[in-house]
Amino acid sequence: MGKFVIKETKTGIKFDLKAGNGEVIATSEVYTTEAACKKGIESVKKNAPVAAVEDQTKEGFQTEKNPKFEIYKDKAGEFRFRLKATNGQVIATGEGYKALQGCTNGIESVKKNAPDAEVVKE
Repeated sequence: MGKFVIKETKTGIKFDLKAGNGEVIATSEVYTTEAACKKGIESVKKNAPVAAVEDQTKEGFQTEKNPKFEIYKDKAGEFRFRLKATNGQVIATGEGYKALQGCTNGIESVKKNAPDAEVVKE
């Protein structure tokens, strides 16, 4: 089972969503308060399972409504995803993947793990 790990950084508080094997599958922005960070986690739990997937790497891709996962390529040419809430704000991002399939698997892992993940503080 996955878990959200809340941790302090030099500039604030963020969370990582880890899969059952301990791999980080999604990361948040840095929040100024723990309460805001926990709201972000709740948003991921609520939005991830119902979010559509918009693959922006395909030509003429179909624009989906929020909440949604956006797949895009970064400057290094790797596939990444970001999860947007219903208000269009980015609430979680994934790591860079060499292959589109890896990125898609990452999204599926977030959808599967986020809803029931426990929240722990590091």
